[in-house]
Amino acid sequence: MKDFAGLGHLFVVSFLFYFSSFMVIPAITDVTMEAVCPGRDECSVAIYLSGFQNAVTGLGALVVTPVVGNLSDRYGRKALLTLPVTVAILPLFILACNRSDLYFYGYYVANIVAGIFCGGNMHCLCLAYVADHVGPRRRAAAFGLLSGVSAAGFVSGTLTARFLATSSTFQVAAAVAIVAALYLRVFLPDSGGVSCSDEACDPLLQASSCTSSTSSSASSSEPDGDLSPRLPPQKGGLPSLSDMFALLTGSLAMSGAATITFFYSLGEQGLQTALMYYLKAQFGYSKDEFANLLLIASLAGMLSQLIVMPILAPILGEEILLIVGLLGGCTHAFLYGIAWSYWVPYFSAAFIILSAFVHPSIRTNVSKNVASNEQGIAQGCISGISSFASILGPLIFTPLTAWFLSETEPFNFKGFSILCTGFCTLIAFIISMRMRGAQSRACKKSTVQHEQA
Repeated sequence: MKDFAGLGHLFVVSFLFYFSSFMVIPAITDVTMEAVCPGRDECSVAIYLSGFQNAVTGLGALVVTPVVGNLSDRYGRKALLTLPVTVAILPLFILACNRSDLYFYGYYVANIVAGIFCGGNMHCLCLAYVADHVGPRRRAAAFGLLSGVSAAGFVSGTLTARFLATSSTFQVAAAVAIVAALYLRVFLPDSGGVSCSDEACDPLLQASSCTSSTSSSASSSEPDGDLSPRLPPQKGGLPSLSDMFALLTGSLAMSGAATITFFYSLGEQGLQTALMYYLKAQFGYSKDEFANLLLIASLAGMLSQLIVMPILAPILGEEILLIVGLLGGCTHAFLYGIAWSYWVPYFSAAFIILSAFVHPSIRTNVSKNVASNEQGIAQGCISGISSFASILGPLIFTPLTAWFLSETEPFNFKGFSILCTGFCTLIAFIISMRMRGAQSRACKKSTVQHEQA
């Protein structure tokens, strides 16, 4: 933990932010149903509203996140972190005042705006901040620890919501969001543009081996330091789309990370879009059951990222953790889709202890393959790809879910859309296996050429 001592204030801000954000999730389904379809357990309009919100939020984040990440490389992480932390207060404050129909639709619009500036930006800026302070060889554990702190906020928020009335839930969430913004401005040191290499952080570390990245194999005999920038120098302007595309396709590791992120995020977003409405229609879940489910999921994620991943990352490496995580994600979604009893979703949620490896492993791989002054834009581009998947997810899975939950379904299988999200994760798993095989062959070829030389 001494290696991550400089990240303490960031962890506090992250915890408070996700505490306030996730606290309202167990209640929002009932609030939405009450405003749109009062007295009903099934409502296609509510599903479409949720899908539309996710699609618009994803479209906005697709554009905004890489730009904000690039700006943080220039002007510092703290200034740009202030944006999502502050904007997140507004929708919570609206429902804290009242939950009538008028206030709900005001919240709905404000939440779309907040989602554009909060969802991807908060995560990618926190990752870039960590990369500024932690060397490449420790980043998998550090990213996992950051995700674990976020999951701890998830657990605490969900657990708190379990014991609060719906009206009090939004009031407490708004208050905590305000505290997060104030804490960030007062205590968080600024950072940006210069990341810590392993050589600088720990001079006892040896030269990197062929297992690190095929893109840096030419310099693998030298100590681990900062990589050369992949983007051309920007004279006051923002990088173009072609520059971002070149950044993502400049190496096998980056292109593989981008592709896996897309398919995994597509399945993940589809699952988030459909799951609660599916469980409400299939098993009659309400606020308390949703809170219990989210609590199990968040506890599994927190345990994975705070304890399991920091232990396994130095031993297995992020590539193996990614494969294990994707396999766990497939199992997680498939069990939801074929759930035959009310307790099966609780059991399925426990597999998040494995799927929680996915995002930190991808982000670690990305962080190791870009220069110090490109951490923000690289993480922003990956978040942008995830946002693009979050546009397609609702467009695909919202009508599919509504169709199979309606009275005109083609066949009796309410979890069909959930099962389809599992196949998206399965595609990501297959790609990761093929990418690892390609990297292994490239590594062997490089070793042979080096020996012959």
